[in-house]
Amino acid sequence: MQLAFLTSLYDRPGPWASVYLDTSWRDESAEWRQELTARNACEELSAQGCDEATERALHEALSRWPRPSGEVGRAVFAARGEVVLDLPLAARPLAPTQASWSALPRLGPLIDLAAGDPVCLVAYIDRVGADLELRSPVGAVPAGQVEGRDWPVHRTASGAWSERHFQLSVENTWEENAAKIADAVADTAEDLGADLVVLAGDPRERRSVHERLPVGLKADVVESEHGGRAAGASRERLDEDVRAAKEAFLRRTAEQELDRFRAARAPEGASPAGAAACEGVPALVEAAREHRIAELLIRPDGPDAHRQVWVGAEPDQVAVRRTETQYLGDTEPLPARADDALLRSALATGAEVLRVRPEVEDRVPVGGLGALLRWPYDEQETDAAAR
Repeated sequence: MQLAFLTSLYDRPGPWASVYLDTSWRDESAEWRQELTARNACEELSAQGCDEATERALHEALSRWPRPSGEVGRAVFAARGEVVLDLPLAARPLAPTQASWSALPRLGPLIDLAAGDPVCLVAYIDRVGADLELRSPVGAVPAGQVEGRDWPVHRTASGAWSERHFQLSVENTWEENAAKIADAVADTAEDLGADLVVLAGDPRERRSVHERLPVGLKADVVESEHGGRAAGASRERLDEDVRAAKEAFLRRTAEQELDRFRAARAPEGASPAGAAACEGVPALVEAAREHRIAELLIRPDGPDAHRQVWVGAEPDQVAVRRTETQYLGDTEPLPARADDALLRSALATGAEVLRVRPEVEDRVPVGGLGALLRWPYDEQETDAAAR
């Protein structure tokens, strides 16, 4: 899950107001209901200790009308009288209003929502170019355009030598344009951190583009028979194909990452020395302090997610107990949820985040939180941690 866009939340100190609001209503009472839920959220934050300036800034953002077309929810984060991040959501929040006032931004609900919507780059292709669109958990935005040669691009029906030569030139133009589109798709997918690429449009050209994408492209690539680049082309069935591709990607990715985690963790009852994975809050906190976390696994229904830890101002200042001031770097540390503290550490060091679906049968990771590590523990470090 690509979450680099959230790092701006850690550029300033808290405490933080975090609000998730359902904005899916589309009837005549929608504006009134949104104002009501915005007011309820602010009252709830006030009861938790939120300052008046932050409350006012949030109310203005939450009650703004009209809402963009297609938005069904909103996640808003504010601190010290300023809205820092205001995200439209493509999936409805689980409750009409969720509001929290805490030392760190409350990102758990956003992870749940974003986990069902991997970052997808859609390329609408024809024989002279392509339009690129990025679909992320916070909506769809244009991601660039590719314009190739526009002549010659049409074949003729004549069998004369000159016409056959012309047709060869047409096919060369198609191939050149396909190579140019493939280069742009690969570069854009890499730059924007796309998990998935969907190629839509002209059948011959999209196949040619697919064949020219680099072997090392990290994003999965699928083709859709629906949708096109022409103005007014219907995209309803393309949207269905994109949803199906995302679901397949999520299932496959989760299975692969959980298999890696199972293989990397220490066997039950064995020493963690040499293991390339860990689980449980104490081990994860130690890994976060040492910047070891390569991929953080979160199962939302696990009991460890809401366990209390203590945090300082920096992402690696985290401890299980308040008295561990040597790790916190602060004489006045603040309490935080374990999942929020570990997410801050993971995002700050460029780690990946995987939401483990509750339906995983073997309840991996134990407690709901686990990590694949950048390098394994050795025996000496394990003994030192135990002491």
